[in-house]
Amino acid sequence: MPREVREGDIALARGAAHRAFTLVVVRDYEGGRVLLGEKLRGFGAGYYNGFGGKVERGETVEAAAARELTEEANVEATNMTRRGALRFVFDDKPLEPWLVHVFHCSRYDGEIAASDEMRPEWFDLDDVPFENMWADDPYWWPLFLEEKEFVGTFTFTNTTTLVDYWIRETKDLMLDVEAMTANE
Repeated sequence: MPREVREGDIALARGAAHRAFTLVVVRDYEGGRVLLGEKLRGFGAGYYNGFGGKVERGETVEAAAARELTEEANVEATNMTRRGALRFVFDDKPLEPWLVHVFHCSRYDGEIAASDEMRPEWFDLDDVPFENMWADDPYWWPLFLEEKEFVGTFTFTNTTTLVDYWIRETKDLMLDVEAMTANE
């Protein structure tokens, strides 16, 4: 069972520089559902997740989020808002914590289609498959679905076992992101 800790109780390795990632969750308000993708290969294969990936050199976080959604689900976001920032620390990569920028999208152009990396699938909000998702998801999804902005840190051992975490709502997401990366 993961342990909830206070903000600041999770120490980062000295000199650790965050790797930037994005995650986009598409929400259908009329249908009361969310679009997730089953990861077909690579890191996280077999898990359901939003759509996202690495921010490339010279690319903004917003551009990366839009690009990844198009590459993985074949749609272009016509409205996308940043909702959260989640730091992930893996014991096998202590010098490379991830900072994942979480986005919300409810309108898009194009027809949803699978890619070689993700198989998109709609889920009713009551049937989100948390048992087949990353262990951190149940802790931040409530804030996401309540349309709140949030920040948090999650530590994992052996890549997939959640050890401890903190999560909170924020009133100034960008300021908190700056604070999370201040020591780089």
